[in-house]
Amino acid sequence: MDIRTSPLRAWMLAAAMLVVAWLPTAVVGVALVLAGLAWAPHAVVLVPLTLFVAGFVGEAMRRERLPGKALRPGDEPELAALVRDVAGRIGFREPLLVRVVPTVDASLAPTKTAGGRAYALLLGYPLLRMLSADQLASVVAHELAHEEHVRDRRTAALRFARQVLADRMERRFRPLARLAAPLLRASQPPMWQAELAADADAARVTGSAATAQALQRTGVLHEAFEGLGSTWWSALTEEDTYPVDFYDALETAVRDPYVAARAARGVAEEDAVDPYATADHPPAEQRLAALPPDAVAAAAYGAEPVTLRAAASIERWCLGGLAGLDDPDPDPDPDDDPRPVRLLDMTPDQLHDLGDETGKDLLLLATGEESPERALSAALDALADGTWPRLAGLLEPGLRRMPAAARTTVAQAVLTAALAQTLHAVLRPAGWTRAHRWLATVLTAPDGTVTDLHELAAQAVRAGDPAPLRALLTAAAKTRKEAAA
Repeated sequence: MDIRTSPLRAWMLAAAMLVVAWLPTAVVGVALVLAGLAWAPHAVVLVPLTLFVAGFVGEAMRRERLPGKALRPGDEPELAALVRDVAGRIGFREPLLVRVVPTVDASLAPTKTAGGRAYALLLGYPLLRMLSADQLASVVAHELAHEEHVRDRRTAALRFARQVLADRMERRFRPLARLAAPLLRASQPPMWQAELAADADAARVTGSAATAQALQRTGVLHEAFEGLGSTWWSALTEEDTYPVDFYDALETAVRDPYVAARAARGVAEEDAVDPYATADHPPAEQRLAALPPDAVAAAAYGAEPVTLRAAASIERWCLGGLAGLDDPDPDPDPDDDPRPVRLLDMTPDQLHDLGDETGKDLLLLATGEESPERALSAALDALADGTWPRLAGLLEPGLRRMPAAARTTVAQAVLTAALAQTLHAVLRPAGWTRAHRWLATVLTAPDGTVTDLHELAAQAVRAGDPAPLRALLTAAAKTRKEAAA
């Protein structure tokens, strides 16, 4: 049902979501007022006034500062020409400011300039350098078309209310799920319809093939950035270093089929975890299926990435943002800056040492076993008898606070990671060798077979069948006995 055919319903939903979103804040505010009244009746008026002023100033400061770095038409004429042409074909007439951000992002935000109202088009640097011009044009077309589809007042109000409520659902003191979830679920269909309509408009400009490629490529880049990339940054930051070739390494990694496949699985898993219906985008699979199959490109922008004249300085700025080098320091000291290192110069062992191996340690702790072999055997027993959700809860205590709709998917991911890491620890001493530069759990067996342990563990957990993993555990034990003899 398209609630744009029912204005009253749309406005009522928007109002209800805002009430539910601000209800916890209102309760806290009332409690503060009552506490102030009991403590100092003559000063009670200062409590809500102070909270209001602080909230207003904070919100104003957040709105005034646009994220990213400006990419001016004179500095980047090729990018400006692409954006201008796409905007013309979509029918987007508002002034546009293009800005680059360090992450995998694409969004459109209203802003103000000296000439009046405008929009800021935020484009992630990974998209600019790793998407073809055709694919980038599809991303731009989608963002501009989407704004056209949600611009009417009641849809904009509904969208705003959803964003406010969705943001509150991620906080420690969140609104009651019993109140919030039905409202978010009821208001989700028009948001999805707007996204699908924007996809169709993008396909009309760049063709269905480029639009499908852009959807898939963007999802893979986002998952690789948030998974593999964040792991690199986290580990190197602890060593007071940062990867100066981060974007080169990320681009190299996502070309690998194992990395691309794991990132694609991550996209599907993320789409499956939406217990409160906060997602404004339909699942990627649904978006791809809804594309018009016969849409032919109205324009060709190129099979190579768009030319960036100032690519080197843009990349330095993005790296500085990720590394925190652009933070103002009243007393700068060059010796305090993180030291640059190169990921592409590291050996596979060094890269794998940057990975997260906490799953194995947590499995040892959760099972109460001292050896990886015994911990893995206990975990496989739990998988066989169906008690594995309890084990997953011990690995990740936060699972018990998650809604039931999301708990199973997240629990499977948690157990999969722990099994893969522990199996890696068992197989390496049994003669299995590293087969992959970027992923530690891709190993070569003594007979030359290459196996992705993470994928094997994921299949076993989804099927509830530990037999394939138990066979590897048995083979490893046999190999160790033969070597000892």
